[in-house]
Parts: sequence; structure tokens; C-alpha cells
Amino acid sequence: MSIDDLEDFAALDPFFRIVREGLAGLVDGDHFFDLLAEDVVVEYVVSVPGYPRRVQGRRAVADLYRGYGDAMVLTGADELAVHRDPDGSVVVLEYAVHGRAVRSGRPYDNHFVSVITVKDRQVTHWRDYLDPVAVFRALGWPADPC
Repeated sequence: MSIDDLEDFAALDPFFRIVREGLAGLVDGDHFFDLLAEDVVVEYVVSVPGYPRRVQGRRAVADLYRGYGDAMVLTGADELAVHRDPDGSVVVLEYAVHGRAVRSGRPYDNHFVSVITVKDRQVTHWRDYLDPVAVFRALGWPADPC
């Protein structure tokens, strides 16, 4: 793997763990980034303003996630439900993550649906859906009126 320092991503560890659990037996690799094909395409279908809609490449995903801990720190992930097609090439993961927004100190609880395509034991495509209101609540956006 060519991702420099995995400590840069410690704020996302619960997310990484639940994804590895959901994809167990279908993909190879020890860390989240190992699971991704070099040319993976990640689409954020339901997201928040300012977040990219599409990212291509393992390095680009890592670059996007590198600053996550500046905004949010996850403390847990649960409620995993795994739905697989019969040949295992498409997996739908439903899960929740929990943590705290760094600046506001507010709790962060969000639910995700990730539609993941696996080929040759690597993730080649990922479509992500989340609750943007949960992000807004945690970050305090828009700012509370004075």
C-alpha cells in the first residue's frame, strides 16, 4: 500500500473496522485502503455541501479522508447489515457511526448505506449514501442564530 502514515486516519478507525467486517471473505487486505483497487471510483450520492461527488483512485480517497479527524472523531460503529448478491460482486452495507465533532463538541451519529462492487477481491466501485442532517447537527451548521 502506498498510503503514507496510517496514523493520519485514526479518527476513522471504527468506520474502517465495520467496513472490513462487512466485506470479510470477499476482499483482501489488512487496512481499509488495502481493500480498494488502485483505480477505485467512490461516489458520494447523498452527502453534504462542499464534499466531492466523485473521487477516483485509492490515493485520492486517502487524501480526502486524511483531514477527517480535523472535523470529526469516530468512537464507534454498529448496526451492520450486509446484503450480498449471489455471486458476491455487489455488497450493500448498512451501518451507523458514532463520534463527536471536534470544533463544536457535539455528538455525531449517522447512518450509511454503501453499495460496493468487488472484483478480483478488491473494491472497484463504491456509492455512499448518508444523512446530511446528522452532519449539520454535529458541526452546528448552519450556525445557530444569535
